[in-house]
Amino acid sequence: MAGALWRPPLTAVVAGGYGSGMDVSSVNSTDDKVTPPAVIKDTARQQLVKLGAGGLSLDAVARDSGLAVADVEAVFPHRDDLLTALVIDAYNTSGAAMEQADQTARDASASAGARLLAVTRALRQWSFDHPAEFTLIYGSPVPDYHAPQDTVPAASRTPAVLAGIVSSALRGGELTPPRRTVPGPPLLLPAAMELFGGVPEAPFSDIIERGIVLWSNLIGLLVFQVFSRTHDSVRDEAAFFDYAVAVAAESIGLVVPLGEKTD
Repeated sequence: MAGALWRPPLTAVVAGGYGSGMDVSSVNSTDDKVTPPAVIKDTARQQLVKLGAGGLSLDAVARDSGLAVADVEAVFPHRDDLLTALVIDAYNTSGAAMEQADQTARDASASAGARLLAVTRALRQWSFDHPAEFTLIYGSPVPDYHAPQDTVPAASRTPAVLAGIVSSALRGGELTPPRRTVPGPPLLLPAAMELFGGVPEAPFSDIIERGIVLWSNLIGLLVFQVFSRTHDSVRDEAAFFDYAVAVAAESIGLVVPLGEKTD
């Protein structure tokens, strides 16, 4: 939906700004009690499961949560405001799962490869635990919805975790130089190079491009598994996931240890 390349992870997202005029607290017009945004979002997530993001509406959310439409609109004036809140929550919770897994691996003095396996497993678990939210942020675009800039900090947490591991591996001498380098000048926007801290020297001058390939391979693999594209091809999808991550990691010269517990 929205994202940025290798931006450092943010542990908090400033409330407000989902849409003009949105307030994160509201007064219920019928009983003068505060309607928490969490009540509305929880109901909306149930709607995602049943109807998908394209079928989400404030009317349906109000009906299923036992609220008046006006109460819902007092918190989320438009459907897109509610969608944006759900998108931010999904990126934040999935990013937090990866960050926690990485911290646990780092506390255990794990190698960069083991850290990569731990965080990708954490994202996989989150994806299977929250398929509707996974679909919201990584599935087909929602018709007539355009994710605002507000979603960027949360969306950046996933690539930031991956970038941190790649950067650590580079500093620690855990990367094998690539056999093939990107020809010509870097295939990156200046912002991407700045967010990574600049372009490393040869033979790792294309490590940012390779990191983006790793990131896109990971999301594509998850799409295949969450949407059951591999269940009729492999005997053990979890083991295949680990293997696929290890293969993808080879593109950046990182060895992922298979057959080891990372949590």
